[in-house]
Amino acid sequence: MQTGKLVKLVEASIMAVFALLVDLLPSIKLSPSISISFAMVPILILAMRRGVGIGLLGGFLWGTLQVVLGEAWIVAPSQVIIEYFIAFTCIGFAGLVSKRVTRSLQQKNVSAILFVLAGVMIGTVARYFWHFIAGVVYFAEYAPENLSPWIFSLYANGLTALGSAILCFIVINLLVKTRKQLLIPEELVDRAA
Repeated sequence: MQTGKLVKLVEASIMAVFALLVDLLPSIKLSPSISISFAMVPILILAMRRGVGIGLLGGFLWGTLQVVLGEAWIVAPSQVIIEYFIAFTCIGFAGLVSKRVTRSLQQKNVSAILFVLAGVMIGTVARYFWHFIAGVVYFAEYAPENLSPWIFSLYANGLTALGSAILCFIVINLLVKTRKQLLIPEELVDRAA
């Protein structure tokens, strides 16, 4: 195996564990079904640093760790697949902007922050789309009687997604201002100095 590929795989594994550890920190609880956290930050950084493929792998590993370590809320096997394997994997789509983020940071271009915002939004929407679907299918019983499960899931997952995206963006923005190398692969860091 090539050294570069091995480095990326190790980096994906480390970021998945880091995301799991961050997820164990207290989150902002707005209700039993709405919780805002910045636990996606490691996977978002990984995806924007390394691209979609490694980002998807990191998200998949994080979701798998949650299931294996008993941190998952399980109601059905298919729900686990949707909410932990597929949803967490989809955070890696933030990597769609990785080349633009890297290029902007190397050129010290102010548009870098817009590309970071785009990456955060892409990864967040990709993840919470699946939580929305799972909410309708598996958690409809928790919807108030006068509220459609579709609206309830959109409300609960929409607020969680929006709050988490804002929090993740703030954290990543602070990290970029202090250590922009976190988002630039080490083989390109010399060019960004």
